[in-house]
Amino acid sequence: MASKIVVLGSLNGKLELVFQKLATLHEKQNFAFAIIAGDLFGADQDDDTISKLLNGDIHVPFSTYFTVGTIPLPERVIERIEKDEDLCENLHFLAKRSVTKTSEGIRIVVLGGAPDNAIIAGPSKDQHLPFHTADDAKILRGANTADILLTTCWPSKVWEHSSKAPSAEGRNAIISTEEVAELCATLKPRYHLSVSPVDFFYEREPFFHLPANPDSDQHPITRFISLASYGNSAKAKAMYAFNLVPGESSGPIPAGSTASPFIPRTNIKKRPAPTDGEDQHGHGYRGNDRRTRRRKDRPPPPGPDRCFFCLSNQNVETHMICSIGDDSYVTTAKGPLPSSDTFASLGLSFPSHQLIIPLPHEPTLRSMGAEADKTYQEMVRFKEAMQAMVATQSKFKLGAVTFEISRQSGIHDHWQFIPVPVDLIRKGLVEAGFKVEAQNQQYPPFEEANIESGVDETSDFFRLWVWTDDSDTGIQSKELIMRFDGKIRFDLQFGRRVMAKLLGLEDRANWQDVVQLVKDETEDAERFKVAFKPWDFTLT
Repeated sequence: MASKIVVLGSLNGKLELVFQKLATLHEKQNFAFAIIAGDLFGADQDDDTISKLLNGDIHVPFSTYFTVGTIPLPERVIERIEKDEDLCENLHFLAKRSVTKTSEGIRIVVLGGAPDNAIIAGPSKDQHLPFHTADDAKILRGANTADILLTTCWPSKVWEHSSKAPSAEGRNAIISTEEVAELCATLKPRYHLSVSPVDFFYEREPFFHLPANPDSDQHPITRFISLASYGNSAKAKAMYAFNLVPGESSGPIPAGSTASPFIPRTNIKKRPAPTDGEDQHGHGYRGNDRRTRRRKDRPPPPGPDRCFFCLSNQNVETHMICSIGDDSYVTTAKGPLPSSDTFASLGLSFPSHQLIIPLPHEPTLRSMGAEADKTYQEMVRFKEAMQAMVATQSKFKLGAVTFEISRQSGIHDHWQFIPVPVDLIRKGLVEAGFKVEAQNQQYPPFEEANIESGVDETSDFFRLWVWTDDSDTGIQSKELIMRFDGKIRFDLQFGRRVMAKLLGLEDRANWQDVVQLVKDETEDAERFKVAFKPWDFTLT
């Protein structure tokens, strides 16, 4: 069923006037919801209007969403948001970097604020300030898709191939970035909404992207619209309404459309719906146990807005993120298997139990389609960089084990990286430990193989890399694969349990038993970043 949506440019504090106007229009149009694309409040917002809004004395006639524009939110507004998110009935805050699915099923991805060039790396930590980093935009690419992309900035060169390009004066007044262009090219939203910093309205011709699947003839269509400020002196258009059906395919390319002005960055295949939920350390979500629930009764698997691994989830624990690449990132593990003391005598003052996670919300590398090989290569680069760091920091007394559970019924693919004393690896105890436990569980045998991104694999698998460099005999590396099918009820904690036995850390086998305070998690992440800096290729 189509939802009628109305979008407005910056209101700049004209709250009573605008909501009265919307109430009148709503009586005839029956809008599903409204979006404020720019600043809801003005730079010098009067306190009386804020009080009336927070007290419910200004009537918001139907669901209305807003985010951060270029003006800081008033302090009293931030205080209310931090308590319950809604300023008043029907007025909902979309965090500066967020993914939201409305009750109508419409998926909105948001990147508010102007770029902050003073921050060289890492996501912004404050959801209320009107600035974002390049990594904020990069993170949101992991959302994969969007019905509506809402950004304060324009995508760079969106006017290319267009016969409706803004004037040179207009283009000079616009804040546009390559990061937002890449975000649009990745998500291929049906509508990309923004605001004009000067009093003009711009609606570009629709543009089409390359098909996500090379076998498909469907070309996703994006409509880019930038609205003027409400009540502007030039009387430029500040309100725009359209209909949208959630999940509807793009259909035929509209007359007058152009090719995308952006270089395509990703071609993402639609993946099969997962059947088993996993949290960030491989545990099932409650309610998904086959022994207690029938398959048809399961709740839907978490999307990027609820996935522990998706950086587009506004609740993601950013204090644990250590490095963000173009296609993947590294974070410290929650409830790490080693503690900060485990390898202290060998030169590591932090656990160094790390996760290497692809940005796209996909259950396997194979399901990423054309981007699988590129993502795999960057993940390998992170793995090799951490191996080199661990060996150097420990004076070659530590090697590393990395493992992956690749299942089409999974949620978000990832690799776990754990340091291991060299002797355990050189004596074959690590390899033997995994093989013996596999036999005990009556799993299929391990095979030595190099399957790279796994795009040619037709089954699920558990993958294990064992690596050492003892400086005398050089590097030894082995990749082992255990392939299995749906008949195997694979233990998602298999890798961690084996490593706990090998390291003598059985009392830390359950990650939930060893979750740390945020202060300690932050300290571990910061220590890792300092040690990893000479090998962190994302900083160059």
